[in-house]
Amino acid sequence: MEWSGEVVEVGAECRGFTVGDRVMGTGPAAYSEYVVTDYGRAVPIPKQDVDWAASASSTLGLQTMHDALVTRGRLRPGHAVLIQGAASVMGLIGMQIAKVLGARLVLGTSGHAERRGKLKDFGCDVAIDSSQEGWSRKVLDATENNGADIIVDNVSGAAFNQCMAAAAFEGRIVNVGRLGGATAPFDFNLHALRRLEYIGVTFRTRSVEQVRSLNSRMMEDLGQMLSEGGPQVPIARRFAFDQASEALDTLRRSEHFGKLVLEL
Repeated sequence: MEWSGEVVEVGAECRGFTVGDRVMGTGPAAYSEYVVTDYGRAVPIPKQDVDWAASASSTLGLQTMHDALVTRGRLRPGHAVLIQGAASVMGLIGMQIAKVLGARLVLGTSGHAERRGKLKDFGCDVAIDSSQEGWSRKVLDATENNGADIIVDNVSGAAFNQCMAAAAFEGRIVNVGRLGGATAPFDFNLHALRRLEYIGVTFRTRSVEQVRSLNSRMMEDLGQMLSEGGPQVPIARRFAFDQASEALDTLRRSEHFGKLVLEL
């Protein structure tokens, strides 16, 4: 889904890119020597000293988390933001975006103690152990009982009701990931009592024009972060192209912290 490389050819309607530009992007068939993409999905790599692996590791997170936090979650300076599943690369990028755009407090959950200890390096102010029953209480304690204004849920499944309990009144919960389960019991009473907005996002049902607009807004808001070589994404391991099957096995085990990258 993610790649980085150098432009070798542009179409007649391409805007903003020329041959030789360093770019990163998203789309199918990333396990390739060459990819063809719409110009609106690509992002310039402004710093020459940013390596290809780092660039290939952040595009989808930038696009997805900016959309979740800013467009759907309506992030404003001073908000308290909770990232559920914060130790994922999506979560790490989301915390950095929230911090850069002025969040007053950034909270992140992880059920893994070692990974939880690393979250502060990626913008997390309060790390919460989501393996503990009733972890939403920790969010309320950290926010003077107000709850999080915006929650980005990278997990869903059975944890969703805890997210609602951790949300502020009239807060927004944006569902990005469902690895914890695509279905689960839903506490409609809690949803109504806290007057919450529950918002789903995916790229799979967006038109080319919608993706172009989403990507353009992200680059406008996060231009300084990109120009400084951000966001920071740890590279857990690099694999040669002929090690693709080993890389997928490693991914399935989910024992790593950061990105797994195929290099050509």
